[in-house]
Amino acid sequence: MAEAAADRDLNVVDAGAAVDADVKARKERERDELYALDISDAEWQSAPGTEDHEERVEIAYLPAGAVAMRSSLDPGTVLRYTEAEWRAFVLGARDGEFDLEPAPHSGGVTAE
Repeated sequence: MAEAAADRDLNVVDAGAAVDADVKARKERERDELYALDISDAEWQSAPGTEDHEERVEIAYLPAGAVAMRSSLDPGTVLRYTEAEWRAFVLGARDGEFDLEPAPHSGGVTAE
């Protein structure tokens, strides 16, 4: 009986490893497809109210719901995200997951 349970546990571990390998392979394919896209004609957008001379984050919508993001200071460096990655980021940002801690004022305690 204990041997059957151990075999079952090994099968669960093997199945979990196979699923992890499948997910990793799918994510690698998605990344390769995203970075193979020609984005030379992408229409870059920034937040309303920002001026062309200001530092800003720019995004461009790509096929299949993907999004490209770059800094106006370094437009040659472009990050690309699948629809699922972008959706997770936007939802996290809305929930405050990426809010910065306020910088300490002069004489305040600094983070270690």
